[in-house]
Amino acid sequence: MNKPISGFSKFSKQEKINWLSQTYLKDSDTSVAVLEQYWHENEKLQQLHDEFTENTLSNFYLPFGLAPNFMINGDLFAIPMTIEESSVIAAASKAAKFWHSRGGFKATVLNTVKIGQVHFLFKGDKNKLEDFFNFCKPKLLFAVSSITKNMEKRGGGVLDISLRDKTESLEGYFQLHCKFETKDSMGANFINSCLEKFSETFKSEALNYEQFSPEEKQIEVIMSILSNYVPECIVRAEVSCKVEDLSDDKLTKPKIFAEKFLTAMKIAEIEPYRAVTHNKGIMNGIDAVVLATGNDFRAVEAGIHAYASRNGSYSSLTHASVENGIFKFWIEIPLALGTVGGLTNLHPLVKVAMEILQKPTAAQLMQIVAVAGLAQNFAAVKSLVTTGIQQGHMKMHLMNILNQYNASNAEKDELVHYFKHHTVTHSSVSEQLEKLRA
Repeated sequence: MNKPISGFSKFSKQEKINWLSQTYLKDSDTSVAVLEQYWHENEKLQQLHDEFTENTLSNFYLPFGLAPNFMINGDLFAIPMTIEESSVIAAASKAAKFWHSRGGFKATVLNTVKIGQVHFLFKGDKNKLEDFFNFCKPKLLFAVSSITKNMEKRGGGVLDISLRDKTESLEGYFQLHCKFETKDSMGANFINSCLEKFSETFKSEALNYEQFSPEEKQIEVIMSILSNYVPECIVRAEVSCKVEDLSDDKLTKPKIFAEKFLTAMKIAEIEPYRAVTHNKGIMNGIDAVVLATGNDFRAVEAGIHAYASRNGSYSSLTHASVENGIFKFWIEIPLALGTVGGLTNLHPLVKVAMEILQKPTAAQLMQIVAVAGLAQNFAAVKSLVTTGIQQGHMKMHLMNILNQYNASNAEKDELVHYFKHHTVTHSSVSEQLEKLRA
């Protein structure tokens, strides 16, 4: 079919499914049944999910799990995590338990400034533009007073507006670089509304600015949009203990472990191929909590990976040191999160997640998310420099393999017991299952 469909968004859900079935689905009855089996029986709840986005056909489920025993700044947390990958929640839980008896996690929010920009082109005298900006700045702030009124009551609002000259990179290109405090809101709609009002006011004031020539009056705004790069919205999380206290039942040579751990960290700092996988493991923990709490994991991912490249080369987000016999492991990352607005007030499971976390502020959620990423990374690097990562990961992946082969509950019980003492691979599971069924 080469002809585009018209008016698809106006179809009912059933009409959309019928069109999809007739146009693209070869085994339409089976596929349609799969779509329908994930509908909520509660019609009101299903309507709520349908209205989260557009052209919805069904619901896509991800596991909602829990990682307990996180001691953060002296308080004990159980952290909700939404993720489909095997071993992530298990590894986070293991790291939480490991550090619980060694002082727990310390976390601090260093700053909460968020950024938005008005990108525009100006052809004329830069000095006159600077004078115009200084003249116009109070008018810009006044123009958004109705938008910022409620935010200011909560201690937020517009922190600053500056003019940035970017003409060395692109001819005629300037920015209004704007800083915001949005408190417990992620603030995207608030920031974008302010920016669009700045843009409108900036252009209209330019038309009446007597010092501008007719050409200079025609400021061309290209776009007004928040940035997901928030290098001034930073949280730090860390753990530390004496090197000898790193030992446990399986880790009997803590000094050697600490040395290997530090070397692994240095490799991740200098080698981008390793750093990408290293940071992906961190994001396993971060994204899982961001998803569970109804925040935007795509924005978080983009901002964090940009931050990992801020010095000109992609590098590790975590770091470690040993000084005076003390092992220290830490992370500093940009996180723009919200605990009010968006899905946090709508999605029933997000509400439960927030309740599990004792209804945190945005700053507290930043700390919890950073700790989850640090814990995940510690567990991964610890495995890599000791037993190797596959031993634990494949044991957790075993159930996925068994489900691919449609193993019965009895077969699962038998093979889970068998692979407690044998290496898990796809072929070994297949072989043992065939023997069992024979």
